[in-house]
Amino acid sequence: MKKVLLVVIDGLSDRGSKTPLSSAKKPNMDRLAEMGINGIMDTIAPGVRPGSDTGHLALLGYDPYEYYTGRGPIEAAGAGIDVKPGDIAFRVNFGTVEGEGSVFDKVVVDRRAGRISDTDELVKAVNEGIDLSEFGVEFVFRRGSGHRGALVFRGKNLSDKITDTDPHKVGEKVQRCRPLSDDESARRTAKIVNYFMEKAHEILDRHPLNEERAKKGLPKANVLLLRGVGRVPHIPPFESRYGMKLAVIAGTTLIKGIGRILGGDVIEVEGATGSKNTNVKGKIEAALKALETHDFVLLHFKATDELGHDGDFEGKREFIEKLDTHFEPLLKLDFSKVCLIVTADHSTPVTAKEHTGDPVPIVIVHEGVRVDDVKSFDEFSACKGGLCRIRGLDLMNIVTDLIDRAEKFGA
Repeated sequence: MKKVLLVVIDGLSDRGSKTPLSSAKKPNMDRLAEMGINGIMDTIAPGVRPGSDTGHLALLGYDPYEYYTGRGPIEAAGAGIDVKPGDIAFRVNFGTVEGEGSVFDKVVVDRRAGRISDTDELVKAVNEGIDLSEFGVEFVFRRGSGHRGALVFRGKNLSDKITDTDPHKVGEKVQRCRPLSDDESARRTAKIVNYFMEKAHEILDRHPLNEERAKKGLPKANVLLLRGVGRVPHIPPFESRYGMKLAVIAGTTLIKGIGRILGGDVIEVEGATGSKNTNVKGKIEAALKALETHDFVLLHFKATDELGHDGDFEGKREFIEKLDTHFEPLLKLDFSKVCLIVTADHSTPVTAKEHTGDPVPIVIVHEGVRVDDVKSFDEFSACKGGLCRIRGLDLMNIVTDLIDRAEKFGA
């Protein structure tokens, strides 16, 4: 049975006449381009700026306009919460507020609480100290990486048609959650969120860990800032949709969450992070091993996106070169049995420091593809390849056809 290895280099491509990818020394990626069929891809649609979440859903064949409800549910799944259809989920930051009165009278002075990372005791205190049973609601709060976390509300008559409590900038007051529709479920959910916000602030502000931080001159992690709310969707598992067992190897909570929401196995790798110091070799080795037990392996690298957001041209180029030094084992795959795709989920140009709608390069290496004349893996060469210009939602159709898993349409 043929297998698939999808390598996603987050935010890989750029704008301009010279890019980190086109200027990088990357003999292994260039060799893959020479061996395969190349093209450019609009992950969502031309000119649409994808998030990493919506971009990955599209690459895996799930129309984000149908299945995406917000980042919260994906982050919650990535944080290890067993999310269920109908749950309401949020992304969470530990932040710092100052002032008098209720939490909604106080001003956010740090949205990351000094980039606090030791939040286990704070998370435990919130989980043990808040009771939402009077509303007929349960909640699960888990820490994420660093100052981040995820929160899930579970119960009847809940709605995701509500606003964030995170003002998204310092110097502004914590936002009161408000309903975005006139139905009772939205009003009720906003009321529950505001109650939760008040209780969480009371617990955190007087917690011994925060009192100790204050003595050391460190900002208190005394507020939970909620954003990215979404209802956990009813989404068909990847295996039932495609008949392939999915594995995901990533250092970021978001991509792990996508794997879990789709019913895949998340394979943890020691030293795998979302930074430029991630364990590249270990992740590639884990991906190759996963091909022995799984049919479809998603291997994700994040640092190119972060360096794009930082506007760091040289740093992004250097990380691409670092990746390439570890790509040599990919050249030795048996391409009669494995279909290899190398691409990105979106562009994060160093000039824009943000996701853009520019198409991304893609190469597919597999026995039988119509090998084109492209000799280099970059934005400018890829557009001359045999794949031409495709959408992210086209990828799974192309791949399942190449590995003989596609069904005929018509007689």
